[in-house]
Amino acid sequence: SFQEGPRVLSVSFNQDFTSLAVGLSCGYRLYSLSQNADRLEEVFRHDGDEVCIIERHYSSSLVAMVTQAAPRKLRVCHFKKGTEICSCSYSNSILAVRLNRQRLVVCLEDSLYIHNLQDMKVLHTIRETPPNRLGLCALGSANDSSLLAYPGSAQLGEVHIFDTVALKPLCVVAAHDSPLAAISFNAQANKLATASEKGTVIRIFSVPEGQRLLEFRRGVKRCVTVYSLAFSRDSRLLACSSNTETLHVSGSAAVAAAPAEDSWMDWAYKASASYLPAALSQDRDFATARLPDGGGRTLCCLVTIGKHLRLLCAGPDAHLSVFNVNEHVGGDCGPVARLDLRGEPPIPGSAAPAPAAAAVSGAAVPSPATLPSAPSPVQQQQQLTSPPTPPPSLPLPQSSASASSPTPSNGGRQHRRSNEAAVAETTAAAGRLNLQDSQEFPPPCGASTN
Repeated sequence: SFQEGPRVLSVSFNQDFTSLAVGLSCGYRLYSLSQNADRLEEVFRHDGDEVCIIERHYSSSLVAMVTQAAPRKLRVCHFKKGTEICSCSYSNSILAVRLNRQRLVVCLEDSLYIHNLQDMKVLHTIRETPPNRLGLCALGSANDSSLLAYPGSAQLGEVHIFDTVALKPLCVVAAHDSPLAAISFNAQANKLATASEKGTVIRIFSVPEGQRLLEFRRGVKRCVTVYSLAFSRDSRLLACSSNTETLHVSGSAAVAAAPAEDSWMDWAYKASASYLPAALSQDRDFATARLPDGGGRTLCCLVTIGKHLRLLCAGPDAHLSVFNVNEHVGGDCGPVARLDLRGEPPIPGSAAPAPAAAAVSGAAVPSPATLPSAPSPVQQQQQLTSPPTPPPSLPLPQSSASASSPTPSNGGRQHRRSNEAAVAETTAAAGRLNLQDSQEFPPPCGASTN
């Protein structure tokens, strides 16, 4: 029955927190978050396979998804037209997918694949990363950069930051003494928030300098597992969710006194530099909220809806909890709504059309039982469809690729460029995703369209 409902397998906010994607045991749902805080506005629903990863590209019609039936296969779809643009297969299960306006990154346990979003070609592969069973990575969504952060050690909280445009390492941040649990860029990708497995300290670093700016201590009474970190749009506040029932919003009582032209974090660091050489440390939360059903693996964000700052938290209980945040005084965040992530029960016979099946080009990827042991070449295959009338704003890429053995570099990690045999055979795409089409790919939230 719908009262019991389908299981929620994954939840993700888009890059500017204006949309929510929910992967279910019966398909996926897309919701808009830009208009109302007391209800979920369903943008699209697809009833079908179990979707364990679903990511939406801003507020466009582009989604990247992985199903439990094919955990090594990434599908990129145009959900409004019901077409599959392409698919890529990898040697191991996909643990995370990240998108921005230039790149699509696929995270496996021991490697990261950087694709050019316009034609889905593999531009670079980062191999032999430390075991990353959680698929921990963050891709900045700033307009003038495209930075990728990922764990650089399985024993220490070391963050490697990679420039996905220049295709080269940018810096290494020694963030914690224990392994990382969560990392997140701010909207401008000039600050990085980190938390370790201990969960007692959250730190903020400048990017690309890697200088520690702030740290927030969550107490030493008990260790917690931090699941998500999220900056507010203006970087003045940082939200944190964990396996406890309490959501924390870190900030300062001096926010209102900070100069308007600088973020409060920049101001606080400069103001404290003369007497606190390492970093500004804060023990008290700016604001807190309490989840009605405890913690669990949760995902949070801070977003302005209807001129009010809201704290949103999606959890495994299949609900989105919405709280009001007083930007000036903080304190307890009052509940606004608790919304079902599964949407309304489907009407018989009204299921949305599934993306069209793709025709396979290139050699088949071997099954998991026949895959060679690592380090091994990865076969990538891109699958294309040919609808009767391809949309002019979203032409379909036509390419196939296979990967060859990498060359070790960068202290044991192996980086490969496409011109260094990362892609052995790639045909030029007949068309590209028209990312400048404002109808298909709206500009960033708050950006000028002139």
